[in-house]
Amino acid sequence: MFDVIVVGGGPTGLMLASELRLHDVRVVVLERLAEPTKESRGQGLHARSVEMMDQRGLLERFTAVSERFSVGGLYGGVMKPWPERLDTAHPYGLATPQPVTERLLNERALELGTEIRRGTEVVGVAQDEDGVTVTLADGTELRSRYLAACDGGRSTVRKLLGVAFPGEPATVETLLGDMEATADEETIAAAVAEVQKTQLRFGLKALGDGTYRVIVPADGVAEDRTVAPTLDDFKTRLRAFAGTDFGVHSPRWLSRFGDATRQAEHYRVGRVFLAGDAAHVHPPTGGQGLNLGIQDAFNLGWKLAAAVAGWAPEGLLDTYESERHPVGARVVENTRAQMTLLGTDPGATALRKLLSELMEFEEVNRYVTGLITAVDVRYDLGEGHELLGRRLRDLTLKRGRLYELTHGGRGLLLDQTGRLSAEGWADRVDHVVDVSEELDAPAVLVRPDGHVVWVGEDQENLAGVLREWFGTPTA
Repeated sequence: MFDVIVVGGGPTGLMLASELRLHDVRVVVLERLAEPTKESRGQGLHARSVEMMDQRGLLERFTAVSERFSVGGLYGGVMKPWPERLDTAHPYGLATPQPVTERLLNERALELGTEIRRGTEVVGVAQDEDGVTVTLADGTELRSRYLAACDGGRSTVRKLLGVAFPGEPATVETLLGDMEATADEETIAAAVAEVQKTQLRFGLKALGDGTYRVIVPADGVAEDRTVAPTLDDFKTRLRAFAGTDFGVHSPRWLSRFGDATRQAEHYRVGRVFLAGDAAHVHPPTGGQGLNLGIQDAFNLGWKLAAAVAGWAPEGLLDTYESERHPVGARVVENTRAQMTLLGTDPGATALRKLLSELMEFEEVNRYVTGLITAVDVRYDLGEGHELLGRRLRDLTLKRGRLYELTHGGRGLLLDQTGRLSAEGWADRVDHVVDVSEELDAPAVLVRPDGHVVWVGEDQENLAGVLREWFGTPTA
C-alpha cells in the first residue's frame, strides 16, 4: 500500500515525487519507458521555475550545467529584452535540455527515497472511498491512497477515467529533431536567415560537435502522429524551404508536434489528479510546457502530503484544480495567439509588426514577460493586500535569504514585528522573526509553494488563516 502512485517519470512526475518525499510520503513512480528519453523538447526553465529550484535548494545543480538567458522568449516571432526590475530575484531563465532536467530531478527524487519503476505500463485504474487500485500490463495490481497522472498528452490514466479533453485539433505540424549536417555553419546561418524572413517555424540551431536542432514545417498533419518522421522527411521539407537539405545525417532523435490545444475538463476526479501534459496540451511556443507541468507539481505536492498526513483542511485538495486550471487555460490561450502570429499570411505579418511596436512600451513588455515566465501568476484568494495570492520573491533578510528557509517545503510565517505566533502549527509552519527592506508588510504567511495567503499583524486574524490553510492546530 503506497500513499501516492505517480504515473509518469518525466519532469512533472519527478518534481511531484520529490515534493511528496520531503514530507515522508510513501510514493512510487511508474514510468512506461525502460530508459529516459533522449528527446529534448523542453529547452529550459523560465524564471518562476528557476525560483522553485532555488526554493528547494536545487538551483546550483541547474546553473552548473545551464546557460542563462534574459529575453522574454520568442513570443509569436517577437523577441525583446526583458524589462528592468522584473519582480524576481532571478530575472533570467536557464537553457537546460530536457534530458538534463530529467536527470537532475531523477537524482533528487532518488536521494529523497523515491521508488522509481521503469518499463512499467499502467493499463487499469479503479478507485473507491479508501483508495486507488492500479493494474499493470503484467497483471500486477498496486494500491495507494491517491494517484497522480503525469503521463503526458496521450495520458492513459485520463482516458481510463473518461475525463473530457476538449479543445482544438492540430491544423499544422512541425518536424523537430537533432542531427548532424555537412554544410558549414555560415552557409546554414545565411540560409536560415533568408527563410525566416517569411517562415518563422524554420530553423537550424547549432548545438556543438556538428549537431543541429532542426525545426521545419511538415507537409500537412500526419494521420498517425505517434509515428516518428524519417530523416528523408526532414530532407524533403528542408529542400522545399531552403533549396538544400544541408547534408543532414546521423539523427539523434526525430519527432513531430502539432498546434493542437486541449485542456482536461477536470484536474481532479476523486482520489486521482492530473498534472502536466496529462492536464493540458498546447504548441511549444514560448517554451512554457515543461515549466507549466513542474509548476502544477509544485502546487499539488504539499497539498497531497497534507492529506496523507491527516492535517489537510477541508477543501484543500480542491484548490489544486481551482488554482491551476485557470493558469493552464491562460497558457493554452497565449500559445494559440502565438501560433496565429507565426503565420505567413499578410495579417500575421501585420500583427507581429504591431506587437513588436507595442512591446517597446515597458508595461506591455512587462505583461508579456510575466505571461511567459509565470512570475505574475496570482491565485484568487479574494480581496486584500497586493501580495495576497502571489508568490513571494526571494527576499534579502537580515540573517540570509528567504528561499534558504524554504528547502524543507513547509509553510513559513515571516514576522517582522516579533509579536506573532504560529504555536500549534509548528509541525507544519516555520515561524521566522527577521526583517527585510524589500518587504513592505508587517508579516506574511507563505504556503510551501511560495504563495502568500496572509498579510498583516493581527494574531487572531492570522490564526484563522492558519486554520484555513494548515488545518487544526495541535494541542
